[in-house]
Amino acid sequence: MKTAWKLAAAGLALLLAGCNGEEAVKEPEIRPVRTTVVDPAPIENDNSAVGEIAPRYESDLGFRISGKLISRPVDVGATVGEGDLLARLDDQDFATKLRSARADVDSAEAVLTEARAAEERQKQLLANGTTTRATYDAAVKNLTAAQAQLEAAKAGFQSATDQLEYTELKADFAGIVTAVNAEPGQIVSAGQKVVALARPDDKDAVFSIPESAFTEAPRELPDIVVSLLSDSKISAIGAIREVSPVADPATRTYKAKVSIKDPPEEMRFGASVVGHLKSRSEPVIVLPGSALFDKDGKPAVWRFDKASGSVSLVAVEIDRYETDRVIIAGGLDKGDIVVTAGVNRLREGQKVRLDAEAAQ
Repeated sequence: MKTAWKLAAAGLALLLAGCNGEEAVKEPEIRPVRTTVVDPAPIENDNSAVGEIAPRYESDLGFRISGKLISRPVDVGATVGEGDLLARLDDQDFATKLRSARADVDSAEAVLTEARAAEERQKQLLANGTTTRATYDAAVKNLTAAQAQLEAAKAGFQSATDQLEYTELKADFAGIVTAVNAEPGQIVSAGQKVVALARPDDKDAVFSIPESAFTEAPRELPDIVVSLLSDSKISAIGAIREVSPVADPATRTYKAKVSIKDPPEEMRFGASVVGHLKSRSEPVIVLPGSALFDKDGKPAVWRFDKASGSVSLVAVEIDRYETDRVIIAGGLDKGDIVVTAGVNRLREGQKVRLDAEAAQ
């Protein structure tokens, strides 16, 4: 009986050993993976930005002299013609100076008349021998001094005339008042900005663009479509004419000015607009962000080898990251098959099979 039990136990042990052996030689599971085939292609970009309409030519106007502002008949938005009055200073002191300068001219003219007569008289006496050369020379000297005095008086009169004219600030050209920086009763300095005047027909759309726009922009910039933010049907064509070389320290964006061709009347200064720039890049490799794998802190992807049916890790260079995709700068060639999902579950040399839905 004991022998029978021993035989049964031995048979059971052999049976279990046989089962374990079958499990040991069982083939590992081949994981299905989603992939994409590397095929460099141009990227169609539709970049947009919000900005505002601003004058292309804007002048800050101020008085050439200091004084008390007594009148400013224009406000922001006023349309003025060339030569129209924009502001006026108190001219009482300048009018007094002009009258004084006029009196100086009259006095100098009287002195000159007297000196000219004295010189002529001494000249005749010298010819008759009834005066000396020294006396005549003194008369000539007085005449010269009187002439110089009159010239100085006339210069002073002209300066006083100009000073009086400078009490009125007039428009250098026809335009629109875009800013006022002084109020009646205020003391203003010479050169201080009082009114800003812009030419109404030359308009820019001004945008703040990120640094990435420089890498995405084509070498030859096409026209830009500028439309009102409040009504996209009102639009115009523009071209970039100026980009600031220095980024704004707060926003790290660059100011771009777009010259608008034939702007609609509705695009008034300060109106919010949207600019659209459509461009086509050079052929690039684009992969979904899910294809990236971190290898020692550096980006890599799993590349599938058809011959062996396995994957291997390949380091790649990234040109830039976008919302849900990456632009590859190097490390892959056209026709390479790259795993795009489940990359964190793979290991070097692992056998995989292509998912029927994923081979693209």
